[in-house]
Amino acid sequence: MNQHYSDARKITPGRKPDGTPDDNDRVEIGPTPLAFAEWAKAGLDIPNLAVMRQARLDRLVAMLHARDLAGILMFDPLNIRYASDTTNMQLWNAHNPFRACLVLADGHMMMWDFKGCGDLLTAHNPLVRETRKGTASFFYFSNGDHTQRRAVAFAHEIDEIVRAHCGTNRRLAIDKIMVHGLRAFEAVGFEVHEGEEVTEKARAVKSPEEIKAMYCAVQSCEASMAVMERAVAPGMTEDDIWAVLHAENIRRGGEWIETRLLASGQRTNPWFQECGPRVMADGDILAFDTDLVGPYGMCTDISRTWLVGDGAATPQMIDTYRIAVEHIETNTAMLGPGVALRELTFGGHMLPDRFVAQRYGAKMHGVGLCDEWPLVTYPEDYAEGMMDYVLEPGMMMCVEVYLGEVGGPWGIKLEDQVLITETGYERMNRYRWDPRLMGEV
Repeated sequence: MNQHYSDARKITPGRKPDGTPDDNDRVEIGPTPLAFAEWAKAGLDIPNLAVMRQARLDRLVAMLHARDLAGILMFDPLNIRYASDTTNMQLWNAHNPFRACLVLADGHMMMWDFKGCGDLLTAHNPLVRETRKGTASFFYFSNGDHTQRRAVAFAHEIDEIVRAHCGTNRRLAIDKIMVHGLRAFEAVGFEVHEGEEVTEKARAVKSPEEIKAMYCAVQSCEASMAVMERAVAPGMTEDDIWAVLHAENIRRGGEWIETRLLASGQRTNPWFQECGPRVMADGDILAFDTDLVGPYGMCTDISRTWLVGDGAATPQMIDTYRIAVEHIETNTAMLGPGVALRELTFGGHMLPDRFVAQRYGAKMHGVGLCDEWPLVTYPEDYAEGMMDYVLEPGMMMCVEVYLGEVGGPWGIKLEDQVLITETGYERMNRYRWDPRLMGEV
């Protein structure tokens, strides 16, 4: 039991435990009654969303001041979610950038949203001072051969706002922008800086309320995984099983799953084959990576490998699985505030030679609204100067491993999610290792 679990909860009349209106007409997406009930049973502290939103804005503004930036203009829907805690068709928005959020160094925040929305989807957050519509959309599908014209108009609109709030400071960070947009902003005299560095570093350290939100999301993910594990049976397809995780996530107010990383049998080697119509058989290995964006938009990134059916694991399966668990647990034990990322790369448990060729792309990585900065590589992938940083309290790290020999009949994928604390670390997820693959049954 840790400090993020509590039996004492204050519920304000007319409000849900997270401080949002309890009028059965909540505009912003959020947890369902099922999620709140499960969190109460688990003794979890519920985040106060108003406090969480203010902390995120304060952190972004501090980043702007540290870099002498007038502001940051964001098109990435996850950065917009971080700044404003607002959503609008997140996946469609990811490849059709119709939204934008501007945060200025004086704390003024503005949104540009889909035509016809007005402030419908942003009114719940008073930190969003103004919502405008339409003009931030200058991708080709929406504007055709007027794309450049729209981009120029938007650049002039931002120019007017920045001059009013920031005077002569022309240093503007932008996270992701279409080609015509970048050219337009430079043409009106902005000195454009890399916004992704700003947002990744802002998002890397979580506030106390974000930590509570993540614990809630992890609990919902693990509850969904438990339903999924109970459903697994020979004769089902991989898609049948993956659909259970999707459905249970949505039932709890979760939002989407970023990948389809579930495979069985031979398809677990090499890793990164996504789930499909393969029918699972008794004795198959089943491996998956949740990549699950759950309640509050928090990403739970856990991997587990299970044995399908009622049969016993082979000695080779047990040996490989135990090595994978040792890899996770040994490397997790290295975590703590002030630990250098380079030390994590070259220290801890090293992969046996037979697994190096098909090693996973990261030894560890940050997590928050999705997989986030920083990345810890294996020694074979290390590049000097790329990640010369240390862990800080409030960071969340996912510790991963994939073990599969080249040409082997299957592979093992495991991953845990960890919070860096003032004194060390806390393992955020509690889902057990498969007892049959551990050789315990």
